[in-house]
Amino acid sequence: MAVVALKEIVDRALADRYGVPAINIVNDLTLEAVLATAVDRRSPMIVQTSVKTVRSIGADVLMAIWRGMTAGIEVPVTLHLDHCPDRAVISDCLAKGWNSVLFDASALPVEENQRQTVEVVREAHAVGAHVEGEIESITGVEDGIGSDAEAKRQSLEVSLAFIKETGVDVFAPSIGNAHGIYSSAPELDGQRVTDLVEATGIPIALHGGSGMTDAQFHDLIARGCAKVNISTALKIAYMKANLDFLRDAEAKNSWDPPSLFRHVRADVVTLVDGLVDRFGSAGKAW
Repeated sequence: MAVVALKEIVDRALADRYGVPAINIVNDLTLEAVLATAVDRRSPMIVQTSVKTVRSIGADVLMAIWRGMTAGIEVPVTLHLDHCPDRAVISDCLAKGWNSVLFDASALPVEENQRQTVEVVREAHAVGAHVEGEIESITGVEDGIGSDAEAKRQSLEVSLAFIKETGVDVFAPSIGNAHGIYSSAPELDGQRVTDLVEATGIPIALHGGSGMTDAQFHDLIARGCAKVNISTALKIAYMKANLDFLRDAEAKNSWDPPSLFRHVRADVVTLVDGLVDRFGSAGKAW
């Protein structure tokens, strides 16, 4: 199967009403664990890289790792650049082979956001890539991008006009969701998802998935959230696995990096395996 376009994955998910995990990896270990779980569970997978990860590892190195690990892979996977307000980074990643990008111009006035998103869509489509768009900031800071201020929501009419004029392939609305760890149970506007999907037929991206309940996931996926973003949960699992192992290693005065890597990988696999079950994507590889 190998690498496919984002739209192939999310359009099928929308039609059959399951969610595809869109997981922000942080290094080669987490990438391998995510891909291995996708193969084991026969699940499509969207692998995401933040701007911070691209800059810390390097786009060329990331792409080389991606191509090496996905060569001959037997399930549909795709590589996505998450929340990027920097047009230069978008252009660089598209040129190097990313399959899709989220152009995050939500800090700009809607009119300017729309104007630039049209340009990004044209640039991406020219190389066979796809674009996720958004006009409302998702509350919370993720990898240095965003704000903890309450996100302002635009009207449904503004959102529909943006989708129509830009030609984005996926849309990420603000529905009461937030990046990071929720301080209280979120009150989510599922009807907004229904209205967007019924009016446009476009797959919806659900941001701020870390911390939502199974009931919330199931409801939003049934309404059309085909792409479900997970970032904070992986970071927590990855760092706690490192911390737990290293504390034990210190107590025993036993230092073996390969054992650390196996321990951390196992915890990441457990996380991703659970997400596949929760979103209903197991066995959906074609």
